[in-house]
Amino acid sequence: MTTALERLADEPADARGRVAELHAIREQALAGPSEKATEAQHAKGKLTARERIALLLDEGSFNEVEQLRRHRAVGFGLEAKKPFTDGVITGWGTVEGRTVFVYAHDFRIFGGALGEAHATKIHKIMDMAIAAGAPLVSLNDGAGARIQEGVSALAGYGGIFQRNTRASGVIPQISVMLGPCAGGAAYSPALTDFVFMVRETSQMFITGPDVVKAVTGEEITQNGLGGADVHAETSGVSHFAYDDEETCIAEVRYLLSMLPQNNRENPPTVASDDPADRRSEVLLDLVPADGNRPYDMTKVIEELVDDGDYLEIHERWARNIICALARLDGQVVGIVANQPQSLAGVLDIEASEKAARFVQMCDAFNIPLVTLLDVPGFLPGVDQEHGGIIRHGAKLLFAYCNATVPRVSLILRKAYGGAYIVMESQSIGADLTYAWPTNEIAVMGAEGAANVIFRRQIADAEDPEAMRARMVKEYKSELMHPYYAAERGLVDDVIDPAETREVLIKSLAMLRTKHADLPSRKHGNPPQ
Repeated sequence: MTTALERLADEPADARGRVAELHAIREQALAGPSEKATEAQHAKGKLTARERIALLLDEGSFNEVEQLRRHRAVGFGLEAKKPFTDGVITGWGTVEGRTVFVYAHDFRIFGGALGEAHATKIHKIMDMAIAAGAPLVSLNDGAGARIQEGVSALAGYGGIFQRNTRASGVIPQISVMLGPCAGGAAYSPALTDFVFMVRETSQMFITGPDVVKAVTGEEITQNGLGGADVHAETSGVSHFAYDDEETCIAEVRYLLSMLPQNNRENPPTVASDDPADRRSEVLLDLVPADGNRPYDMTKVIEELVDDGDYLEIHERWARNIICALARLDGQVVGIVANQPQSLAGVLDIEASEKAARFVQMCDAFNIPLVTLLDVPGFLPGVDQEHGGIIRHGAKLLFAYCNATVPRVSLILRKAYGGAYIVMESQSIGADLTYAWPTNEIAVMGAEGAANVIFRRQIADAEDPEAMRARMVKEYKSELMHPYYAAERGLVDDVIDPAETREVLIKSLAMLRTKHADLPSRKHGNPPQ
């Protein structure tokens, strides 16, 4: 079929004729390859690339870049098939009035596979996003490298990875997985700040089920290997997983509303009707004084933040720690909190990694940190030690020590041992540290401490259990009473739990103009 562009030479050379031809070409580019291809995309429960962009951006705000780009490859029948856009739509628009750059794979064209022209378009829009200082959202639905173009396609991925790395910590990068992403292509989302996935329709893996079966003999489906739930619950690759594209993209818009445009700006502030001095008497009942009784830390967060509204990051992975974005008096904050309902809130390998990455993201984008502590220690066990809990725990320690944003910590109950130090103690740089009257700050729990310190007295006693109970009580009264740390300046104040919201808001308001410089260096060498 002859395209409008190919007929151009036969058309009159007057301006009106040329403009009419332009509109015809644009209509062809906007329509895509065919109605049949669009129906096939919809039959899979998937939207087209342009439909996805329309959901993401404010209505009428999209400006496309290189709409008429076509590949120049020859061989394997490519010279006879040169669709406009070359399978990727790039451009910019707005989300709630703020500029956002976007690229979206069009699976209807070459299965969204990346070729040389396709990659060049992505490189250009990434460069534009970095130069303009605005977030970049990728809507991924591609079949990997375009095999017919050989190593030229692979080199295109290298350019994407290099730009992902250059943009890291400079502009927010969000990857939305809306289809397959296999092989080396999966490393681009892994380099970005946030990964969204849709159940059943999106998968990510380095080697697919067929390769896995050939090499290991294991049989597994695509979703079982790299589906949304796998990456949201087991691998931690995906931060969010949703049932449909519409909900997923709506949540991307919500996340963008909590992030700054770049690392030189602060997150957007909104007016709040929730009083800054609102008391929360319910907190006195939510958190049991008995350190062995679990409770739901999310209920505490809901009481503290504006209107009880927060966005949890990695909600279903490493559930013993909570990472969330929320607002206090209209200002965005990052919250890190132990979750006593899961593994008693201990720190383990996955929790340390999850919190470390979140702390680094908040620090990169000028988001103040609020840490809520109720941590009994690190998870003991051979698997944890052999899995490298030392180096993984050090990642969280490094992230906190390196952070220059305002940092406020609050100890609700337990804060034991090295986990207390790692979880934003005053000694590693917290600007302000508060505690509730129920706090227990110590090297370890009273029972364990008594067994070590008074081992001989307990062993020699006529009634060892009675002596142990007495020694535990003595240790608690001497070293674990709520005001021990405050008396030594390790806690700035012991506060009424009902006043926590007001205390946090006033503290963060004071710290808003905080300025801290790191030593001159290319970059740190964080533990891996």
